[in-house]
Amino acid sequence: MLTDNVARQQQLQAIVIRLGRELPGPLGGFNNMHKGAMREGVLSPKFKELMALAIAVATRCEDCISWHVHDALKAGASRAEVLETLGVALLMGGGPALMYACHAVEALDQFAAGAQG
Repeated sequence: MLTDNVARQQQLQAIVIRLGRELPGPLGGFNNMHKGAMREGVLSPKFKELMALAIAVATRCEDCISWHVHDALKAGASRAEVLETLGVALLMGGGPALMYACHAVEALDQFAAGAQG
């Protein structure tokens, strides 16, 4: 069964916001760390999102994959850049990463279709 990545990403955002209200200390700290790690620096936010996507695939976190495909595209990543990133994830994660790369391709297709519509 295919995951509706667009809907799932929206669900995750809503849950994270709610969790942030109920658990402000840890979520506030995580949010600050996220902003600090992803801001423009020597590496661009786009490159950092692609790195996060490769790690998500290699570590087999399906929701992380959806989140970082979305944010990589939002940061300006092209389809070719996402696919090449998946190649690096496969190198590092082997066969299991291949199965999770399939989730990333589904997310890429779904988010790209949403941008066109």
